[in-house]
Amino acid sequence: MYKKILALVTKYWDVLSYLFFGGLTTVVSFAIYFFLQSGMHLSGTISNIISWVGAVAFAFLTNKPWVFKSHDWSMKTTLPELSKFVSCRVASGVMETGIIMVTVDILGWNSMVWKLIASILVVIANYFGSKFLVFRRK
Repeated sequence: MYKKILALVTKYWDVLSYLFFGGLTTVVSFAIYFFLQSGMHLSGTISNIISWVGAVAFAFLTNKPWVFKSHDWSMKTTLPELSKFVSCRVASGVMETGIIMVTVDILGWNSMVWKLIASILVVIANYFGSKFLVFRRK
């Protein structure tokens, strides 16, 4: 039984570790947002932008070595990875905003339900973007 579990964890390590660090990234994002918005009394928009930047930085620094096992931190490797990573995150952020705009703002559907659905789609898009565009194994 132990060997089967270990084999499954090994086989799906990138997905499991991505979900773990994705959860931590969400915590980082929310913590920064609430600190800035409630504690520092910045606007929601400014707080969200700053929290997005912090979350993307945290995600890159954790996903690169621990999820996708990219351990080359030379500028030659890291700068292209970082630019592709940020580009993917901007694209998924635009996708999420578009989903929320159409479903919640235009159609008037349930905000929390569609935020959850959009978040799930963003996590999936970010995983595949990171795996196949950013941290491709040579």
